[in-house]
Amino acid sequence: MNPLDGNAIGGLLHEVFGAEMTDATGTCANCDFTGPVAQTVVYMDAPGTVVRCRNCSSLLMVFAKLHERYCVDLRGLAALEAR
Repeated sequence: MNPLDGNAIGGLLHEVFGAEMTDATGTCANCDFTGPVAQTVVYMDAPGTVVRCRNCSSLLMVFAKLHERYCVDLRGLAALEAR
C-alpha cells in the first residue's frame, strides 16, 4: 500500500463533514500528537480509507462507504477541531 498525506482525502472529508477539513487540527488519542489533518498518513488501498497518526502510526479514522452511506470511525482521535 502506498501512503499518502491527508490532502488526498480532502474531497471525502468535505463530503462527510460538509466543510474543508484538511486544515482542521486533530489530536491522536494514543500519543497526544496534534497537527493538521493534511499531515496525517492515509491509505486508500484498503477496503475503505484508513488514516493514521504521523507520529505514532496509531489508527485515527476509518471511512467505508456501504450502500451509498459512509460509515465513519473516529475513535482514534482525542479531538478534531475545524478552523
